[in-house]
Parts: sequence; C-alpha cells; structure tokens
Amino acid sequence: MNLNKVFIVGNLTRDPELRNLPSGTPVTSFGMATNRIWKNQQGERQEDVQFHNVVVFGRQAETVSQYLTKGSLVLVEGRIQTRSWEGKDGTKQYRTEIVAERIQFGPKNAAKSGGFNKSEAPETHREDVSTHEGLPEIDINEEEIKAEDLPF
Repeated sequence: MNLNKVFIVGNLTRDPELRNLPSGTPVTSFGMATNRIWKNQQGERQEDVQFHNVVVFGRQAETVSQYLTKGSLVLVEGRIQTRSWEGKDGTKQYRTEIVAERIQFGPKNAAKSGGFNKSEAPETHREDVSTHEGLPEIDINEEEIKAEDLPF
C-alpha cells in the first residue's frame, strides 16, 4: 500500500494568487514557511526553515484568496505532487508542490503577532474552510514561527 499525505502548519510567505483554469475552475497558489527548532549536542539552539508551494482548487481556492494574506497561520492537509514542463530555453523544468485537500485557518491575529496567542481560546478565532470536521486542535508555540522573520 502506498500513501501520499502531508500535514503542514506554517505562515504564508506571500499573498495568495487566484486564477482560473481554462475549464473555469478557480485555483489559488501561495507559499508557506515551516520551521523546526532544536538544541544541538552542545545545547545551542538550532533552527531550520523550509519553504513550500501550495495550490488549492475550487471553492476553497476562492475562500483562501479572500481571507488569507502574507503572514497568516494555516494548517494544510494534502498530497505532494511534482509537475514537469519544457521551459522557454528547451530544458525540462520541475516544480514540487502540495495540492491542498483541506485548509484550516489559524487565529485571525496570527499574522500580526507571528503566532498563536495562548491567552485566547482557539475555538473563537479559527475559521475552517474544509467540509470535514474533526481535525485535532494544534497547539502552536508562538516563538517558533514569526511573520517578521520571513525573508520575503
């Protein structure tokens, strides 16, 4: 059995871009940053940031484009896909991206504060654009991801 499933929680690195396919289906693309913080053997704090390309189709694409902006905290559930095409110079080009199946918005103030404010109840500040219920609550450490630290 094979499985292609990804869950990421991070901040948008740019505003979402809404387009329409020739069939008329809305598609939105955006970038996300996720980070990992750990201590090395000497006890020094280490950090690694990864950048991801995300695409979302249909009604969710319209909702994402309408409500999310650079710095917004979001949970994306989807699959990894690599596309290829022939570039203008004749070389083969590749792009790996996450095709979102479900997207859950973080707190509305996450873009301003750079993370989850633990003094606020997440139920009152979360918007869920998925049609599925039951995603687990995710406790976000506000020190881990800060929009002002993004290099964009």
